[in-house]
Amino acid sequence: MKEVTINNNNKDRLFNFIFGYPENKKWTLSLYNAVNGSAHTDENAIEFNTIKDVLYMRMRNDTSFIIYDIVSLYEHQSTFNPNMPLRQLQYLGNLYESYVKKNKLNKYGSKLIMLPVPKLVVFYNGETEKADEIILKLSDSFAEAHRQESDVEVRVRMLNINYGHNAQLLGSCKPLYEYSWFIKRIQDNMSKADKPDIEEATSLAIDEMPDDFIIKDFLEIHRAEVKGMLLTEYDEAETLELFKKEAYDEGEAKGEAKGEAKGIKKIDCLYSWLKALNRTDDILRAVDNKTVQNELLEEYRKAHDNSDK
Repeated sequence: MKEVTINNNNKDRLFNFIFGYPENKKWTLSLYNAVNGSAHTDENAIEFNTIKDVLYMRMRNDTSFIIYDIVSLYEHQSTFNPNMPLRQLQYLGNLYESYVKKNKLNKYGSKLIMLPVPKLVVFYNGETEKADEIILKLSDSFAEAHRQESDVEVRVRMLNINYGHNAQLLGSCKPLYEYSWFIKRIQDNMSKADKPDIEEATSLAIDEMPDDFIIKDFLEIHRAEVKGMLLTEYDEAETLELFKKEAYDEGEAKGEAKGEAKGIKKIDCLYSWLKALNRTDDILRAVDNKTVQNELLEEYRKAHDNSDK
């Protein structure tokens, strides 16, 4: 197994670490085939084009690639996010912009530009129970009275990859099945421990993994990085719960019946915005610092005010 060099500043997610690196193209192709019902065999046909935050003002997506005139945008979510069509639309716009520049295409000319067909997928493994497959639509964000008038629609397939869900999908992609098993084993280890520790639970899950699992060697080689990635994701989830509790306490203390709902909604929006921009550090800084939290809320408000103009 060839070792992959990791930039820890990127705080990548484990899903992207497994399926989004050139060294693992065979696993990426297996996932693509399982999702699309195809049977491609040449992993070298995959061309990664994942957005990096250095190019687009800290906006970055998980994994995207082009294969045979299809551009696939894959996102991993451990919390349900109904706004993924909007986010994927933004990612796709940036990817198309990059594609046009790279291929020296003239979008202002009289000749029709041919673009790769987009396939937008979210892989979900959160704790909230969800169906095996859900289609999220951008039009759900439009006022219902005018929804049919929209000239734009974006559809995103959300696939539940929790262990025990989507048996056919997981059965068609062994690395995906193994990833699902691995996450479930970590969760089991956490629930059994007197003092849950995500790093210990992760290390134990690697040791417990069957030897015939394809991804085992990869996880063993990068054990420290894997534990760090999952610790970051775990901290994000814990931070969100703390944000929600703080909003609840604030509303309760003021005796406002609507204070809780408004506070939670405001914090949820902020959290989702920061997460989309990969600003995990800001999320963690804000949880124990009201001043930082207020500054971020003000930044969020100004950003959205400007976008509405």
